This record gives sequence, C-alpha cells and structure tokens, in this order.
Amino acid sequence: MKKNIILLFITAVMFASCSDWLDVNHDPNALEEIPSAKVLLPAVEVGIANNLMGWHFGFGGGFWVEYWTQSTTASQFKALCEYQPQDFNTAYQSLLAQPLTDLKRIKEMTINDENKGYYFIAEALSIYAWQIVTDVWGDMPYFEALKGNEGILHPKQDKQQDIYADLKTRINDLLKIDLSNSSIEGTYDYIFGGDLNQWYRFANSLKLKLLLRLSETEGYNNAEVLSFIQSADLLTGSASIPGSIWDDSMEGKRHPMREFQEGGANYFSQNVIACKTFIDYLSINTDPRLATLFSSGVKGAFFGDFGSKEDSDGNGTTDDKETYAKVVLYPDMDIPLISAWEVNFQIAEVYARAGNAKAKDFYEAGVIASLNKHSISDYSILEGEGYAKWKGGSTEAQIKQIAMQKWVANCNYQHIESFLERNRTKYPSVNEIDIERDRKSAWANFPVGDLTISVAGRGTLSGNIPASPTYPESYMFRNNNHPSQKANIGERVWWNKKTGK
Repeated sequence: MKKNIILLFITAVMFASCSDWLDVNHDPNALEEIPSAKVLLPAVEVGIANNLMGWHFGFGGGFWVEYWTQSTTASQFKALCEYQPQDFNTAYQSLLAQPLTDLKRIKEMTINDENKGYYFIAEALSIYAWQIVTDVWGDMPYFEALKGNEGILHPKQDKQQDIYADLKTRINDLLKIDLSNSSIEGTYDYIFGGDLNQWYRFANSLKLKLLLRLSETEGYNNAEVLSFIQSADLLTGSASIPGSIWDDSMEGKRHPMREFQEGGANYFSQNVIACKTFIDYLSINTDPRLATLFSSGVKGAFFGDFGSKEDSDGNGTTDDKETYAKVVLYPDMDIPLISAWEVNFQIAEVYARAGNAKAKDFYEAGVIASLNKHSISDYSILEGEGYAKWKGGSTEAQIKQIAMQKWVANCNYQHIESFLERNRTKYPSVNEIDIERDRKSAWANFPVGDLTISVAGRGTLSGNIPASPTYPESYMFRNNNHPSQKANIGERVWWNKKTGK
C-alpha cells in the first residue's frame, strides 16, 4: 500500500520528467525531445517540494525530530521509531531521476541564451537539490553523477567537504550573473511567478544556508558570514510551492502528506500520533500553534513507546488505550523550499555568534513569520512572561533559543530541514532518562523541550539518536563504485561535528 501511494504520487507530478525515472545514472531522453526548457520547470519545482514533505523526508524527518510518533495500536512506522536501518531510497531516486536530471537539461538548453532567467533558476534549484542530497546522506556521487550520456554509468563517490566546496563556488558564480535584461514566463514558475528579483534573493538565501550549515567545521568564519548578510539581498518572504496548486479531491494531486491520509490511506488517522516531547513543549508553554498542529487534546506518547501497557500518567487508562492528539494537515498547505522564518533565524544566529544585539530583532521576526503562517496575529509569546521572549544571555544560550523556535516553526512544513538543523546545533537536546525503567516518574518529570531516546530502539544506536540514513539501496545495488554500507543510521555526515547526541 505504501509503495503504491508513493509511486502513484510521483508519477502524477512528473508530467514533464524522464520516462525511465528509476535509472539514476543516465539521461533517458534526448534534449531535442523537449521543445523548450520552460516546460520542465513546473515539474522540477513540484518534484523537489514533494520530496521535501514526501514519504521519506516528511515522515522520517517528522519522526526523528519527535514531532510525531507511531500509534500504540499500529505498526507502519515501528522500524522508523526503533531506529532500524532506513535508506530513504525513494527520495534519492526521485531527486536524481527527475528534478536534478531535468535541471541539468534546462541548463544545457539555456546556457548560451542571452536571456539567463531559466538558466539562473535551474542552477539555483540544482544547487539546492544537491545540498539536500549531501546533507542527508553525506558522501555521495556528485562530480560524475548524471553523466550516463558521457559513458559514466558508475559515478565515484565524493567527500561531502568537496561537494560543499563546489556548491559554494557554484552559488558565487551564479550570483555574478546580471539578470537585468532577463525574464521568464510567470505561468511556468510556481514559486515566484517569474519574478527574477525574488530568485536572486533565493540564491543569496541559499548561500546563507550553505555557509551556516558549516558552522561547526574548521573552515567556518562568522565574520565573513556576518559581512555577507549585512550586504546581501535576502528573502523576506518564503520560497514555496503554494497550496493553491493542490487538488485535495483528486488522488495524486494532493499535498504529499495529505496523499498519505486521504483516499483510504489513513496513515495519520491510524498510524501517527503526537509525540509527548513536542506537544508538551507547546502545551506547557501555551504556544498558540498547538491548536493548528494537533487535534483531539494535548496528550502525546513517548517516542517509540508503542509497547507500553502501563498507566504512565496515572489517570486510570493504560497507555495503549489513551486518546492521543492527532496531526492536523490542511488541504492548502504550501511547501517551503526556504521559509521566511528560516532566513530570519539564520540571520539571528549569525548576529548572535557575533555578539550583536540585532539577533533579537531577527529572532522575533522569525517567530512572527511562523505565527503568521498559522494565521495567528497574537504575538504575546514574545512579550511579558511569554515563553518565546528573547532572553539574550551567552552565545550558546541565544543559539539554543533560536534553534528551539526553529524546531517549532518547521513542524508540518520543513521536516528534513528540522532534522538537519537539529544535527547541526544539537537543539533540542537529548535527555538520557530511561523511560521504560520508570514511566510514571519519566511522565511527571521529563525535562520539557528535551528529546527522548526511543523506548523500543534505545539499544539499537547505543543510546544515540539517528544522524543520517544509510546509503540508498539503488545506489548500493547499481553502482560498482559504491562504498561499504553504513553500520547504522547513527553515522554523522561531515559537518555534523558539535558535541552531543
């Protein structure tokens, strides 16, 4: 059932993509079969977005940052919650075979055009998509990837630091392009409706993402990043696939997360419940976003605790019989590639690292952008005794406060980004309390805002939590230059260097 839904949805949105989408090492269609580069752009944009909140990144990211957990009465996501090996293979195949292949085509078709609009967008989205690939899996084929037409059917694996170095070179070269005499047809651009000024801001914001992701590596220079944000033209709104393009009444045309609920799929009504970690943080702190993210109350289960038949909260109902809060997903939700809150929180962090008081302004702008996304105009959590009020303090304290609000803001919108950023900053922190040893004490005393170690998967990663999926099956099976498989999903990517789980 799961695979049928995934394949149906991917097929529905790839109306301008390659015919043999499973082959990630060659370009199955000749360029002359495509009458114009512009016809590829809508499917590329939607294809990237559908992966960001699709099966692997949507559920995998959402579970691993503990927004959600597996229902006590179902089993669909038990392996994910138990930290069993996950390779996110469908996402890998989809990204390589459709968006990245078609983006390569667009660039090849437009590189010599005087009108650089389509080339600029294609290169910006290509850099964005490759950043996702290497951030999720780490070392991967990059320099020789997608060169099947050149006879390279088994591209070698590249180190992530080398991929990042090239991505930064590419974004710098892209930003040198003069777009003043360029244009594109807005009907082919779901994200910005053909506004190249916004695409230039997107590229600058993508550069900021690339720079800040390396904050814990030896080469990071916050002074340089500070200089960049003070001079760059960055996004003030979100770069998103708008919710208006979905058709909730038609199978294959819904928001990807809605696709896994509607039409009899019932993944959210039967398999997914609120995680105690996240819902307690919202509930205890009276965060108004709680009401738009969950229904059926404010109770969540400990992560990966689907086997409990105790009465952890002492209310007379055993854990397996409790009524837990359910996820709310709206038919017209958009999917941000880069969100307004994300950019503001990134700027805030750079200022915090520089000891600059402007961190407060951009932090508050990030929280407000998130509240506005939920149609909330009450900003009292930022005022008075509100829990999100800027507290200042040490640099690390400021980074933590920014990261915690980013964690909240990304729920239902940017799950894989939330997973990657948690790996980078190590916030929310992971608490080592063994829940199964004394559930009643853990229920009453677990630190609010800390992640838990999966109850059922506690021994799988020796007390750690997931850091990256294993290498995709299609890569390991079809590429003769593949590396040894990762031992488990606890292996860190290159830039994930900060101390902590």
